Amino acid sequence: MVIELDGQKLTLEEIARVARGEDQARLAETARARMQASRQTIERIISENRTVYGVNTGFGKLSDVRISAKDARALQINLIRSHACGLGPLLSEEETRAIMLLRANVLARGLSGVRPVVAETLLEMLARDLLPLIPERGSVGASGDLAPLAHLALCAIGEGEAMFRGQRMPSAEAFRRAGLEPLRLEAKEGLALLNGTQAMTAVGALALRRAERLARTADVAGAMTLEALRGTPTAFDERIAAARPHRGQIAVSQHLLALLSESEIRLSHLENDPRTQDAYSLRCMPQVHGAVRDALRHARDVVEIETGSAVDNPLVFADTGEVLSGGNFHGAPLALAFDYAAIALTHLAAMSERRIERLINPDLNEGLPTFLTPQAGISSGLMIVQITAVALLNEMKVLAHPASADNLPTSANKEDHVSMGMTAATKLRKIVELAEQIIAIELLTAAEGLDYRAPLRPGKGVERALARVRHHAPRLTEDRPLSQDVERLAAALRAGEFDL
Repeated sequence: MVIELDGQKLTLEEIARVARGEDQARLAETARARMQASRQTIERIISENRTVYGVNTGFGKLSDVRISAKDARALQINLIRSHACGLGPLLSEEETRAIMLLRANVLARGLSGVRPVVAETLLEMLARDLLPLIPERGSVGASGDLAPLAHLALCAIGEGEAMFRGQRMPSAEAFRRAGLEPLRLEAKEGLALLNGTQAMTAVGALALRRAERLARTADVAGAMTLEALRGTPTAFDERIAAARPHRGQIAVSQHLLALLSESEIRLSHLENDPRTQDAYSLRCMPQVHGAVRDALRHARDVVEIETGSAVDNPLVFADTGEVLSGGNFHGAPLALAFDYAAIALTHLAAMSERRIERLINPDLNEGLPTFLTPQAGISSGLMIVQITAVALLNEMKVLAHPASADNLPTSANKEDHVSMGMTAATKLRKIVELAEQIIAIELLTAAEGLDYRAPLRPGKGVERALARVRHHAPRLTEDRPLSQDVERLAAALRAGEFDL
């Protein structure tokens, strides 16, 4: 499938498909026309010798320095070279593809004053699997993701390093092998490539897509645990959800009831169950899991608005010939949304860890064997996977501290409030990974508990989930290393195998 880029809003699904290399993108003709009109405005400004930030001035604190026409190209190239100072691990190829897609789409809005060839070059690089090497550290998310996008731009002009069809090499060589010409930048085009939020948007968008799948799988794991502990689904009654009609709570209640339908386990103790209600980690799944879903939905809305937004500075309005300086590059909306999502996922994982504890603890698990092993003492069973979950959760809690709460002025105090949005995005990515592993541990542990309830069958959805767990992790008949079991289940979760 080919996506026509016109500066429109892109969904998380569209971004993910391009990031995985499943779909391609090309510049729409309508976008080309707008970009040409915008570029003509810039060229008119240059011919009239008017002073406009980023066109014929320095940048940031140096915005008061006037640059001559003969130095306009050198200004753009020096901007890219000086700002390409990112450090740390490289962004993944999927994240890099997402950045390229999103940056091309922003330019397609026609408010950046660049020639169509700038966006087209990024899209040709994407189509031919010529990817810049972009370190993930170095952005404070204020004038956008300057350092990460500078590495993108450096590659686009044939400097720095790139990956071409999986092989690392100098960018100039990658362009030669791809049969492409590097960009020769004109006035403002270097700035237009750097000024924006596409690095944090790309990293956050892909993490959010995984988080949404994780949230649904947490329902599946929770339903499995409820059955293994012979809990009651009464708390999921639709009348309770309707009495507090948060969208996420209603959706989770419906999901849990569907997973638990036709349960023989529930029927076996329905008449003689002395309990009136379960522990919060079981009873309050609609309220907590639902709140997580609502937080992720809010974050999705913010990201998808950002994908179709002009986040350059200054913006060029061809209809009036005006060039206006503003602050659309500031990453505050994204930083706050990513921090919110990270906190929400930490709640999700904390609930899961408490359910894991209930499954292995003989004082809490309704007659299941200690640590879910028939040979407690000589065998440790699932003792240590709960400890691992606690360790992972501790790391999540540390990472859940909001990056957006921090501020350190930059650029000689010209940029005196920053968003830290890229930090928020990379933290979210790590939190998603840790939460996937914790939910995988619950899937493994709940499956073991369910096997002790046989021959009674759980609800239809839970039964399907149990079969999928057993496809990746056999029953624990004797102690064995469980790391690979958890990793396989986390991978299956990411692949959508538990989308029930």
